Amino acid sequence: MTNNAALLIDFYKADHRRQYPEGTQEVYSNFTPRSNKLAPFGCEDGVVVFGIQAFVQRYLVDYWNDSFFDRPKEKVIRDFKRRMDTSLGADSVPTDHLEALHDLGYLPIKVKALPEGSVCPIKVPMLTIRNTLPEFFWLTNSLESLMSNELWKPITAATIARAYRKKFVEYAELTGFPVELVDFQGHDFSFRGLSGVEDALLVGAAHLTSFVGTDTVPAIDFLEEFYLANAEKELIGASVPATEHSVMCMGSKTGELGTFKRLITELYPKGFVSIVSDTWDYWKVITEFLPELKQEILAREGRVVIRPDSGDPVKIICGDPDAPVGSPEYKGTVECMWETFGGTITDKGYKLLDTHIGLIYGDSITLVRQDQILKLLAEKGFCSGNVVLGIGSYTYQYVTRDTFGMAMKATAGVINGERVEIFKDPKTDSGAKKSAKGLLRVDLVNGVYQLTDQVSEEEEIKGALKTVFLDGKVCNLQSLAEIRARLK
Repeated sequence: MTNNAALLIDFYKADHRRQYPEGTQEVYSNFTPRSNKLAPFGCEDGVVVFGIQAFVQRYLVDYWNDSFFDRPKEKVIRDFKRRMDTSLGADSVPTDHLEALHDLGYLPIKVKALPEGSVCPIKVPMLTIRNTLPEFFWLTNSLESLMSNELWKPITAATIARAYRKKFVEYAELTGFPVELVDFQGHDFSFRGLSGVEDALLVGAAHLTSFVGTDTVPAIDFLEEFYLANAEKELIGASVPATEHSVMCMGSKTGELGTFKRLITELYPKGFVSIVSDTWDYWKVITEFLPELKQEILAREGRVVIRPDSGDPVKIICGDPDAPVGSPEYKGTVECMWETFGGTITDKGYKLLDTHIGLIYGDSITLVRQDQILKLLAEKGFCSGNVVLGIGSYTYQYVTRDTFGMAMKATAGVINGERVEIFKDPKTDSGAKKSAKGLLRVDLVNGVYQLTDQVSEEEEIKGALKTVFLDGKVCNLQSLAEIRARLK
């Protein structure tokens, strides 16, 4: 990444300062989810506000200080000029505005946002941004590239995590599974499939706004650093000992049963242990190994979790109606486990496996497949709590900024002391890109955020958008606990 924050822009931003009308003193913009046309299943009602607090601290404070304000002015200006000269042409972009900003020593910007963990409806702004000193009017939208780049992904991931949680809660209530245990039913498997460590931090933290299950270790550090979390005082994220295919393969195919036995009786004689079970013959594991190990499993103080990792997750878990009747494939994993281990009947009349045995599936899980799995289990008389789903990059990577049409657009400004209202409404567009107009206020009405545009300066101050960054300082810090409480 560049060591000069002034270069975290698209090239076209570099000279917008001179393109604004003479006398421009303020640019007022907003960040809004504009469309749910491409929204994943279950995410149509709006997006979860998340990531703004981390962004303003990491970038508007820390990164700008480290790579711009705290470095010699001559050096940062020389770096900026060199990049512009070599790509846009010699002396193409003046630098006096950046010199003045460096002399000021902070970003003269005000950012207001909805509370993190709240649900922002489509076409309602979750954030507004404006300059606080008239000579730095150009700075507002100069930050758009960076702000959009850093915010759309954690917002999208937190929104998807919420949808998974809502579906788990729906079926927990239907089938009699304790709702408080839903926290563990969605487990983050996404780290290896995301676009680098930065992406994994944002997605992993977003996942933990709705769940506590995770294998993304640095996401916990992220939440401790930027969201007032403390792993010694609260459960931020948790996991269990687990194998991978290399472990099972090294134990050899002929020694697979011995590997299982060593894991559950010697290495992990108590507590949770997750064992990947499809290295060779998954149904042999389910129908031969587990019955043979039944007494050892039931004697443990803890749970052995079986992890299939290939095939159609719906069929593997719930059964394949096209398979031979009575076969393990026809019955599915949960029914086969019930035949071996039994369990209890919930107060809603659904079967829940004995607590010594469990199931997690984390390959190619989607919101649609989650819905199918929980629905089919219920139809077969099984409680939703019989399965944990690993939510990975197949969920969190198959998204873009267009998933919710996230965009930052200017709606107001000041020119020569006069407030002006601006908007865009492209004739060639479907209407999704039509912007609000003027100053904006967002209010919580009957539990739903609503936008009022073209308000006065006095009215803009009111409402649900609260200052989270002002003139180089972060304001109104929110904790992970508060965010989780809002989502629940």
